[in-house]
Amino acid sequence: MTKTILVIGTYDTKNDELSYLTGKITALGGSTLSMDVSVLGDPDAPTDISKHDVAAAADSSIQAAIDSGDENTAMQIMAAGAAALTAQLHADGRIDGMIALGGTMGTDLALDCAQSLPIGVPKFVVSTVSFSPLIPADRLSPDIQMILWAGGLYGLNSVCKSSLSQAAGAVLGAAQAVEPPRREKPVIGMTSLGSSCLKYMKLLKDPLESRGFEVAVFHATGMGGMAFEKLAAQGYFAAVMDFALPEVGNLMIGSVVNSGPDRLTNAGRAGIPQMVAPGCIDLIDLAGWQEIPERYRDRPFHAHNRLIKSSALTGPERRELVRDILSRLEQATGPAHVVLSTQGIEEWDQEGEPAYDPGALAEMVDEFRVSVKAPVALTEVDCHINDQAFADAALAILDGWIADGTVRM
Repeated sequence: MTKTILVIGTYDTKNDELSYLTGKITALGGSTLSMDVSVLGDPDAPTDISKHDVAAAADSSIQAAIDSGDENTAMQIMAAGAAALTAQLHADGRIDGMIALGGTMGTDLALDCAQSLPIGVPKFVVSTVSFSPLIPADRLSPDIQMILWAGGLYGLNSVCKSSLSQAAGAVLGAAQAVEPPRREKPVIGMTSLGSSCLKYMKLLKDPLESRGFEVAVFHATGMGGMAFEKLAAQGYFAAVMDFALPEVGNLMIGSVVNSGPDRLTNAGRAGIPQMVAPGCIDLIDLAGWQEIPERYRDRPFHAHNRLIKSSALTGPERRELVRDILSRLEQATGPAHVVLSTQGIEEWDQEGEPAYDPGALAEMVDEFRVSVKAPVALTEVDCHINDQAFADAALAILDGWIADGTVRM
C-alpha cells in the first residue's frame, strides 16, 4: 500500500527545497500532501493545504496574522492551525507520517504538529537547529526524529540535498516499516537508570510479565522521562512504577538534563495508579559541557562520561526535593503510593561507595515520614532499593490494586 507523507513548510521561501523533498518521496514510491504554513508570501504553485486553510483551522485568518504585526504571534496562529489539521488528517486516514522543514520558526511550528500525532506515526523534523539546547524536552514528542539540515538556511544546494534526500528516505521508510504499538496487554510504565545503578527492573520485569503486563522501561536522563510523561498524559499505562526521579532534582538545580516542568504530574493527572520511589534523587546530573551552577561548585563532580557529570545533594537539599516531589504527587487524581527504601536509593550510596552519605539519606527518609499526607500513601521497606525486598513490596502493592480493581487487566 502506498504511504502518504504530509510535507509541511513555508512554501513562499522554501518552495525549491520542499519540492525537492516531495519529488524524492514520490520517486521512492510514496505519495505526499503539501501544507503551506507561510504568512506573507505565496508558493509558486498551489499546495494541497493552503496557508488560508491553516489559519482557518486556528479560528483565525492570514490577514489577522499579518495585522498582529509580530512574527511570533503570526507563527503561533499558523502552528495552532497546522497542528489541528495534522491531527485531523491522521484521524481521517489520509496520512501515514509527517515531515517538516524549518529554521527556528518552522521548527517551533513543526514540534506542535509532531505532538499532535500519536506514538507510532512517523514524525520527522528537518531543522537547522536539530539537537540544539534551544529545544526544551517538553516540546518533543516521544518518538520524534530530527535531522540536522546542513546548508539549509537559504537555497537548494548539494549540501542540503544530502540532508533532504536522506530525510525523504527516512520518513517514507519509517511509514512503510513501522509497527505501531497495539497495547494487546496492559502496560506498566517504569523509569530507571542503567542496571549498574538501579537494579529493580531486572527483579520486576519477569514477575510483571507473568502477571500479564507488558513492561516499558524509560531511561530517566531527560529525554526518557519526557517520553514517559507524554505517554502517561495520553493514558497509555495501566499503572506506573516511577522509581527513578533524578530528573526532578536536575530541574530544581537548573540542569538541562531534565524532562520539563511537568515531570511526575501526568500519570496523576490522568488518574493512572502510580507507585513512586526516590531512586537516585541524591544525585544531580549536568551535561558534560554545562557550567556547574555557582551554588554547587564547592563539591566534587564525577564525570560519568563526556556527556554527563554528576554530584550529590546535601541533606537539606534532599528535604527540599522531597517536598517538591510530594507537591506533585498531591495533585494526582488517582492512587499515589510512595515506596521508601530506607537503606539506600542507588548503588553508589552504600558504605564504601563514593556517594555514601548516611546523614543526608537519613534526612531524606525523615522528610518523607513527616511530609507524606493523604491521599498519598507511604510504605517503608527496611532495605536498599536494589534489594529483592523492595521489588517484593512494589509487587505486593500492585497485587492489591489488581485485586480491588484499581488496576484493570
